[in-house]
Amino acid sequence: MDESVLDFYDDLAEDYHLIFVDWYHAISWQGEVLSKFIHSKLASGSKEGASLLDCSCGIGTQAIGLANHGFLVTGTDISPLSIERAAKEAESFGVEINFGVADFRSLEKDVSGVFDVVLSADNAIPHLLTDEDLHLAVSSMYSKVKNEGILIITIRDYDALVKEKPRATEPRIFENGKRIVFQVWDWSDDAKIYQINHFLLQEIHGQWITKHNRTRYRAIVREEFDHFLSKAGFTDIEWSMPSESGYYQPIVTARKKCSLS
Repeated sequence: MDESVLDFYDDLAEDYHLIFVDWYHAISWQGEVLSKFIHSKLASGSKEGASLLDCSCGIGTQAIGLANHGFLVTGTDISPLSIERAAKEAESFGVEINFGVADFRSLEKDVSGVFDVVLSADNAIPHLLTDEDLHLAVSSMYSKVKNEGILIITIRDYDALVKEKPRATEPRIFENGKRIVFQVWDWSDDAKIYQINHFLLQEIHGQWITKHNRTRYRAIVREEFDHFLSKAGFTDIEWSMPSESGYYQPIVTARKKCSLS
């Protein structure tokens, strides 16, 4: 994993909510959409009070939303500052979540127990730039899924993006023009890696303040990622596009089957 990832999310932890129109609404909306989607994939006996590990929970956007829908949530992230804020936010929402700092390449040794659901949302997995790191992460996630449990990962639609190679995201303008968020993307020649430059501009007391953070992603296409999931032992690999799931990114689900001995 690029060393910039930890700095990127530690630096963003205080301001992460500002990339949303309304972060509190996003928690509610994502909790509702993801809860419905997860229940459609879970085995019937696992639906009530299902245990869930959000292994890239950030400041708690999905973890809090899913805890509000009855999941027994554990949240981990590589960023200590994000975890610190997530714990405070969960307390303010009145939900109980067990938080801890962990790299999703080492969940097997860093997180105890197994879960009905292991989740990584919002394009976290593509921070892993090498085959070795991807295999480590997916295998580590496999170790945390119960037999007949499921893995759920949401990432950008790289099948489309590697063809388009966009240079920037559309600026999002909030608070009557007083807050602007956008990214500038620098692609490698082979379109496999791209660096994002993330900009947050705010007008505060008549002065414009600009915050800039950068990190890198791997543009992993669906067929390529399927290979890593299969290699780790997952089966029943399925992709659900936003038009099907109602979520804003493609979702891949995979199951851990009971091993027959």
